This record gives sequence, C-alpha cells and structure tokens, in this order.
Amino acid sequence: MAKGKVIISCAVTGAIHTPSMSPHLPVTADEIAEAAIGAADAGAAIIHLHARNPKDGRPDQNPDLYEPFLKVIKQRTDAVLNITTGGHPSMTLEERLRPATRFAPEVASLNMGSMGFGLFPMLTRYKDWKYDWEPATLEASRDLVFKNTYKDIEGLLELLSPLGTRFEFECYDTSHLYNLAHFLDRGLVKAPLFVQTCFGILGGIGSHPEDIQHMKRTADRLFGDQYEWSVLGAGARQMSIVAMAASMGGNVRVGLEDSLWAGPGRLAETNAEQVATAKAIVEGMGLSVATPDEARQILDLKGADRTNI
Repeated sequence: MAKGKVIISCAVTGAIHTPSMSPHLPVTADEIAEAAIGAADAGAAIIHLHARNPKDGRPDQNPDLYEPFLKVIKQRTDAVLNITTGGHPSMTLEERLRPATRFAPEVASLNMGSMGFGLFPMLTRYKDWKYDWEPATLEASRDLVFKNTYKDIEGLLELLSPLGTRFEFECYDTSHLYNLAHFLDRGLVKAPLFVQTCFGILGGIGSHPEDIQHMKRTADRLFGDQYEWSVLGAGARQMSIVAMAASMGGNVRVGLEDSLWAGPGRLAETNAEQVATAKAIVEGMGLSVATPDEARQILDLKGADRTNI
C-alpha cells in the first residue's frame, strides 16, 4: 500500500542560485539529466525541473532547452517529472508557461500568490562572479514582485488542467494556503492537493519550527484529508526541516534549487547526496520512502505515458 509512504521530491537546479555560487550546480542539459537520474536512483520519486541557458547558466524557459534532458530522464528512470511554471520571478507568465504547455507533464508547479522574492542578501556572500547577469539579477530582486495574481492562476489552471496535469501548489505563506482554499471552493482544483509549503525565502514565511507547525495546522484546518503535505527548506536549515516534517507525517523536497549545502560549510556535490540524506532521515524514523508509482497512486497522477515527453 502506498498509504503512509513519504514522497521525496528533488529540485535539481531551479532559478535561485547562480553558477558562481557552486561548481556543482547543473547548467547544461547533460548535467541536468545526470543530476535528475542520480536523484531518482537515490530515492527521489518526483524530479522538479527548470532549464538554464547552457552558455551562461541563466534561467531559461525555452522548451527547446527542456526537451533534451526530459527525454533522457524519462528513458532512464520511472520518476515523476514535474515542470516548473514559476521559472524565475522576473519572467512573464507567458514565458513561464511554455514548457508545461508543450510537454503536458504529470505535475507542474503552481505558485499560489504574488510576493516579494528577495534574493539580494546573497550579494554579500560572494565576491567573484563568472557572469555579469548574476549580481544584476540578485540586486534587481530588491524591487521585484513575483507576480501570481488570481487571473494568472485561473488562466494557468484553465490551460493545464485539461491536459491532465496536476499541480505542486507552492505556498510560501499562510495567505497562499487561503488562496488555494479559494480555488478549491470554486471547484477549479481537485483533491488530492499536493501542497508544497516553502520556508526560508525572504518575502515568505520563515523557517522557525513554529512557522512549520503553523502552516501544517492551517493546511489541516483548510483541507482536512483532501491534501498531501510536503515541505521544502531554503538554505542551511533544509535537512532540519526535512526531519521535522517527516516526523509530522509530511513529504519532503530537497535539491540544489533549495540549498547548495550538504552540511556546515560543505557544498553538496550532487543532488543525489541530498536525496540520500533525506532518505536516511526518513528511514531512520521507521518510515518508508515512496516509489514513483506509489507517488502516482498517492497523488492520483495520469501516468508518464500520457505526457508529451
């Protein structure tokens, strides 16, 4: 039975960190594919995917950059592939939607509200930059709103739901949970909801244990037995949040999108390293990790054969 199994998601590259921050951040299609395959082999049931320009590592939502790694990952794993619709906070909604629209994945991420997305504090942590776009993009986040209006969310749901794609609802604060409840009440989303509560981004809720408990209590009250809860922790508290959530019955997300670290002062060399640590935490609590097919059962997904990948 899949019930009670812990789903591990891995976000292998994302759009937050830049190439100068870690030599291990996947950038090219080959690097992203190998990172995803390694994460799946280590125990991740779901792989959350972004693309980057292979020349300078800039986040890029061109579907032609997704296709090479999507096909390789699908050929070499049975993992659930989850394509971002968040892209980078500076992108337009039309840019962000292009890959999910083309490939009709089993899962797509969906950000549940507009917010500040402050990445500029990272400017003080690094001195040498490979590319001019890196510090410029971080600085620009001082005056940036990550736009996810009700109209945006409605349009995204109307576009992707008929394709059979379900959603990783990314909720960075309490208001995002209430926004999701609004769409559930209107019948625009359906259970089981896959609710990814996100901790530690400037502009969203913090990463204190009380913040995690608060988001879980709120989601329980709003959604009852209609949702599957997952957590991601940005930065150094990634694994402590994994442990806390797993002990509370949650699913977990790791990966170099969310944290570059494998321990104090030690960069993670692979995404698989973080997945293996999360799996060890989960199994150390006497819990079992879900396989990709068990994750499909838990989340009521359409199956890999019904995508355009």
